[in-house]
Amino acid sequence: MKKLVIHIFHTHEGSTDIGPKLAERVRLVAAEREVSLELFIFGPAIAALADPAQSAFRDALAALAQQQVPILVCRQTVEMMGKAELLTSLGFRLEYARDAFIRFALEGATVISL
Repeated sequence: MKKLVIHIFHTHEGSTDIGPKLAERVRLVAAEREVSLELFIFGPAIAALADPAQSAFRDALAALAQQQVPILVCRQTVEMMGKAELLTSLGFRLEYARDAFIRFALEGATVISL
């Protein structure tokens, strides 16, 4: 099975709005096309997860997590922010970025960065 990773890094509307929408559309056809989907949130986009003004972004990702789409967030950054409990309660998983990106390479994943 092929793997597609949507990597959301930026906080501009194109990333926080389109990223979850793209992921939802891919989720709808991923199984029938034999593709596994995963999202990795890194960099400035992590702060948006804890920002009340960005609740639509956080809620869209939480909805994907409820649909069994793995939503991973950089463990180091989240722990430094003191938001690990909040994000894991939403169904997000924590993984160090270094480990995630190496895993993506070893798995031969296609990574789309926004």
